Amino acid sequence: MSVPLAIEISMSAAPEQWGESALLSFQSDHATIHINEEQDIIRQIQKAARKLATMGIPEITLTGDLWQSEWRWAANQGFYNPKTGANVNWGDVSEQEASLLDTRKLATEWVREMINKTPEDLGPSQLALQAAEFLSELDSKHITYRFVNGEELLKQGYVGIYNVGRGSVRQGAMLQLDYNPTGNPDAPYDVALVGKGITFDSGGYSLKGNDGMSVMKSDMGGAATVTGALALAITQGLKKRVKLLLCCAENLVSGHAFKLGDIIQYKNGVSVEILNTDAEGRLVLADGLIVACELNAKVIIDAATLTGAAKMAVGRDYNSILSMDDDLVHKALTCAREENEQAWPLPLAPWHTEQIGSAFADIANSGSAEGTAGASTAAAFLSKFVTHPEKNWLHFDLSGAYQKSPNDLWAAGGKGHGVRTIAKLLLEL
Repeated sequence: MSVPLAIEISMSAAPEQWGESALLSFQSDHATIHINEEQDIIRQIQKAARKLATMGIPEITLTGDLWQSEWRWAANQGFYNPKTGANVNWGDVSEQEASLLDTRKLATEWVREMINKTPEDLGPSQLALQAAEFLSELDSKHITYRFVNGEELLKQGYVGIYNVGRGSVRQGAMLQLDYNPTGNPDAPYDVALVGKGITFDSGGYSLKGNDGMSVMKSDMGGAATVTGALALAITQGLKKRVKLLLCCAENLVSGHAFKLGDIIQYKNGVSVEILNTDAEGRLVLADGLIVACELNAKVIIDAATLTGAAKMAVGRDYNSILSMDDDLVHKALTCAREENEQAWPLPLAPWHTEQIGSAFADIANSGSAEGTAGASTAAAFLSKFVTHPEKNWLHFDLSGAYQKSPNDLWAAGGKGHGVRTIAKLLLEL
């Protein structure tokens, strides 16, 4: 059994033999992270922990008096390995701080592990079921849920999930989970969380190339993130009633798959022409947004790995936020900053819906005009399924949810980025 490597913090430069501006130095029984106080300390610590992980060190213990809670968390995030998790001992911390870090680790690593599962192991129904079971284990007393699967989706009018999923032998599914700590079955819904759960996205007949398709097990990152955020908020004492709606499907090619030129008629009366079967995430989210509005949720938050345009705009380091409610955007950005997560606003205006017009339906699921802002028009599409999109609706395009290749901060795979931001929103709204 291996002995964890002790990791200390120092505000002094490393000894010269480790190189100029060395981040790490090593002694016989411990390693030291050398912090430059003029630079981003959290980023330095995560880089150092990531470097330790790449050395094959199986476990670390954080020792010494200089460690702070956020620094411990940065070490955990950097030391994470998709095969083993993050084997980090917090060191000498109070019971309260250990509990905070443990619950954050539980929620975030569940998200990372779910995103990293193979598409064979995690189909639409499995995603819905595992999310429900994970949350129920935290608070079975206040949680009830139901699943809508397969042909029942069509019967109940959830035509987006049904049509996206009908190309696969594993049919689509919607999880409708109610977290109600009030004890009042008639209590209003404070928040509805809607997550995109595309467990694999081939692009459908608008087929992706190999490079783009190879990471599409991660296209359920929105569903995983909102589930993890709700889990974290519950462990932190959430008292609000929340409806969790996961819209799960597998977007494959077959003789039963939906096709370009199809028109989908949603239960709220909006008709959609399919111009791109690879713009499927917005089609399934529409069903969840309709349900959220039917429940009269006071605030609606959706999250999705929705567009390549958002990644082009902000890269893999930020999550994008789009909304017509400036106050809600400001609150989300404040929460992200306070939780040391990266988020950035992208534009969304009512006129963006003009860029997804259709000759045959109310709107198309993709804009084709030159210069179309893909992240903004995707959000504009979603706005057609929110009763009052100008107020109390927030859309996260999770550009930073997944790391295609490892870098100096993150291992390859799911990152759990956004979980803390949305959990804090749930607690503070």
